[in-house]
Amino acid sequence: MPIKNRLGEMHSEITGWRRHLHQHPELMFDVHETAAFVEARLKDFGVDEITPGIGRTGVVAVIKGKTDTQGRVIGLRADMDALPIHEATGLEYASTVDGKMHACGHDGHTSILLGAAQYLAETRNFDGTAVLIFQPAEEGGGGGREMCRDGMMDRWGVQEVYGLHNAPGIPVGHFAIRSGALLASSDEFEIKVTGKGGHAAAPHDAVDTTLVASQIVVSLQSIVARTVDPIHRVVVTVGTFETDSVASNVIAHTATLKGTVRTLDPANRALAEERIRAIAEHTALAYGATAEVIWEEGYPATINHEAETGHAIAAAQAVVGEAAVDANVDPILPAEDFAYMLEERPGAYIFLGNGDTFQCHHPQYRFDDEAIPVGCSWFVELVERRMPAQA
Repeated sequence: MPIKNRLGEMHSEITGWRRHLHQHPELMFDVHETAAFVEARLKDFGVDEITPGIGRTGVVAVIKGKTDTQGRVIGLRADMDALPIHEATGLEYASTVDGKMHACGHDGHTSILLGAAQYLAETRNFDGTAVLIFQPAEEGGGGGREMCRDGMMDRWGVQEVYGLHNAPGIPVGHFAIRSGALLASSDEFEIKVTGKGGHAAAPHDAVDTTLVASQIVVSLQSIVARTVDPIHRVVVTVGTFETDSVASNVIAHTATLKGTVRTLDPANRALAEERIRAIAEHTALAYGATAEVIWEEGYPATINHEAETGHAIAAAQAVVGEAAVDANVDPILPAEDFAYMLEERPGAYIFLGNGDTFQCHHPQYRFDDEAIPVGCSWFVELVERRMPAQA
């Protein structure tokens, strides 16, 4: 495995950074200590520019190559935030903040990009500019969107952008990627059904919202089963069902459903919203009730660009060999706000093997530190391949 020798030497130090961040998790945009830690390391490395406060609490750093004859600019992104989870790993470096945990490996991603930054700042063996993006609020806050809204791409002239995410279930030292949709869009809906409350002994004098809402739940499953092309992947899930009744002999006046929709294709995303509204409103009408649908648009699908996916694959193969890179992995239906950056600029997102560990968002999830030099080398290889140093 041709890991960069210098990154192998730095492995212990980068692991120390990662474990420090793991002990001090922060949520959403409230990543002030994490951002300060990142800034301090970047200053130590001697990068050319550090700008905090992008997308509220994000950090952008610039490293210039030995030359810049081609005017090339490549963006590399890592996320910094943790999750509101009670850690149950028992690790000696477990979270010191009750109810907060790096259960998705963002501490690893941040440390990997810091390691790549140190290497690039030391060697500068490229012709162009590397822009390092440390992003807050990936876990539901849309920090990637906010950094783009702050004009990050135009301000630093980013031409291509790349990111990675650790992947439990894929061996350490392996990568997985695909061109096109890699991760799903994620939208949420709320359906409030209003009928006519009453006594359980006199249902004919009421409009039973529990019954109406139940019919809506069942009918929503027809979207995937009978509306969407079966070759496509769509998930419609009702996660909560609540009524305003607290007694067994009361017919509820209102019932509220909440759920989520995951799609890989923008057309199916629009179709799902249209069908949810129609099914809820017309099912309620058929029973003499009304239904109000509130739709909350979440992250778009993460769609890798074809040419940039090829560049990401080539870099991965250079680091771990062709046999250790799955270039056509199946898409999965979690969402990722790196999607906003891919809407602004061509780029690609890749999975970095994390071995046989608990899945992300599990209280016993563990990031495998052996993946660090692999991820660092991939970032560095991308920069040096896309912006090769002039002879």
